[in-house]
Amino acid sequence: MKAVSSFLMFQGNDAEEAITFYTSLIENSEITSITRYGADGPGKEGSVIQASFSLKGQSFMCIDSYVKHAFTFTPSFSIFLTCDSEEEVDRLFEALSTSGSVLMPLGEYPFAKRFGWLNDRFGISWQLSLPNA
Repeated sequence: MKAVSSFLMFQGNDAEEAITFYTSLIENSEITSITRYGADGPGKEGSVIQASFSLKGQSFMCIDSYVKHAFTFTPSFSIFLTCDSEEEVDRLFEALSTSGSVLMPLGEYPFAKRFGWLNDRFGISWQLSLPNA
């Protein structure tokens, strides 16, 4: 086995916009490769056949599915970020929740000094946590 990666399937043409957004928010993150469809398809020209990116060293892959499926992302799979400060949690929560939906409001919980759970505008679920000391 060469590698294990989480794989995100976007519907339509959102993959590149999403991963550009994510890597701009999280330090030490980068897009490592993008392959796009050409004019001959089968996907929309310029949409992502496959892309690889990393968030703080964690590898992900994604595609723009040109096939319409009866399913999309679910909050039962989420990206969990352990943050270093309240300011970092607040900044990320604000940016990721804009045009998305909040599943658990940002606040103090028995298991974390500060925590919030949301779906971003692309449908990806995120849990943001500042652990108790």
